Amino acid sequence: MAETVLIVGAGPGLSASVARRFAKEGAQVALAARHPEKLQDLAAELGARSYGCDVADRSSVDFLLAQVTADLGTPDVVMFNASGRVRGAFTELDPEAVKQALLVSCYGGYLLCNAVVPQMLERGSGTILLTGASASVKGYARSASFAMGKFGLRGLAQSLARELQPEGIHVAHFVIDGGIRSESRPDDGSDALLDPDAIAETYFQVARQHRSAWTWEVALRPWVENF
Repeated sequence: MAETVLIVGAGPGLSASVARRFAKEGAQVALAARHPEKLQDLAAELGARSYGCDVADRSSVDFLLAQVTADLGTPDVVMFNASGRVRGAFTELDPEAVKQALLVSCYGGYLLCNAVVPQMLERGSGTILLTGASASVKGYARSASFAMGKFGLRGLAQSLARELQPEGIHVAHFVIDGGIRSESRPDDGSDALLDPDAIAETYFQVARQHRSAWTWEVALRPWVENF
C-alpha cells in the first residue's frame, strides 16, 4: 500500500520540494494550505490532493485530518510547514497580530500533532516533521513574534520526541538556518542560499531513518552562513 504524506502549510517553496521528493517514491501526497487554490498546479503535477485548512483553528485541523484519512488513510508522514511573523520594533508591534503569528507558528503545530498522534499511536508508527528556522534557536531584533513561535514549536518537537519515540513515532525538527532560494530570490552561483531540493532530501532521509538511529533535530545552513 502506498505511503501517505500530509504536508500542512504547503506552497511553492520548500514544501513543494518535499512533496516532489516523496511523490517520486510513489507516495500519496496530500497538500493543505489556508488558500488551497494556490496548490492547484502542484497538485496537478504530482497527482496529489489539496485541501483548505486554517492551522490556528481546531475544527479546521480536525476536519482536514478526517478528510485526508477518509481519502487516503491515516498519514504515515506529516510535515508542518506553516508559520507567521510580524516584523518591527517591539514597542510598535500590534498585540493581536503577534497573537495570530503565535497561533499559526506554534499552536497550529500543536493542533496538527494533537489531531494525528492518536491515529499514529493506534497504528504504532508514524513520522512527524516540524519545520523550524534560525529563529528557533536565535531570537533576532525586531522579530520577537517569530522567535516566540519558532522557539515554542521547537519545544513541542523536543517534548513529543521524548514522549512518542518509545511508542514508535518518529518526531523530528529542522532548523532551517539561512535563506532559501526561489524564483524571486535566485542564487548567484555561490550556494549562499539553501537549495529547497537539497533540504527536501534531508527531510526524506530523516523520515527513512531506522528506528535504532533516529534524529530528533537537524540544522541545515549554507556553507557560508555563520553559526
